[in-house]
Amino acid sequence: MTSPKIVAFVPMRHSSERVPGKNYRDFAGQPLYHCVVKNLLACPLISEVVIDTDSPKIQEDATRHFPQVKLLERPEHLRAGTTPMNDVLLNSVQQVEADFYLQTHSTNPLLKAETITDAVETFLKNYPLYDSLFGVTRLQTRLWDSLARAVNHNPAILLRTQDLPPIYE
Repeated sequence: MTSPKIVAFVPMRHSSERVPGKNYRDFAGQPLYHCVVKNLLACPLISEVVIDTDSPKIQEDATRHFPQVKLLERPEHLRAGTTPMNDVLLNSVQQVEADFYLQTHSTNPLLKAETITDAVETFLKNYPLYDSLFGVTRLQTRLWDSLARAVNHNPAILLRTQDLPPIYE
């Protein structure tokens, strides 16, 4: 049996609205996006790493530091901060053929190659019963909405946070 072709996408806009230049901002002596790209390249189950970007800075830097990574220039109509990520990903999968796709962000600098490998192995072991897998963060804390209303607890009964029902981000 042959191994499936798994392509990892790392979409990055040049301009971030909340944190200017976040994708190429220095993190531990290197551009932030280098961390996740290096770990994707270190994952033996990933066949190809693809960066989708509209950033000339990222394109030039990635060409120099990661010649084995495929670069997709994001079309003008998909560059707005309001563009749904599904539209960006659909554009990418139409250009790069694979059996399966993995997508992550450059803002995961502490994501380890071992974690990626474990996730891909879990997915492959459970496919086709499940056709997708995604990571979440478990939250067990008191949450409030913008009108100061409790979201996941009763303020009159202050349970210990570890006893609150978990919510996943």
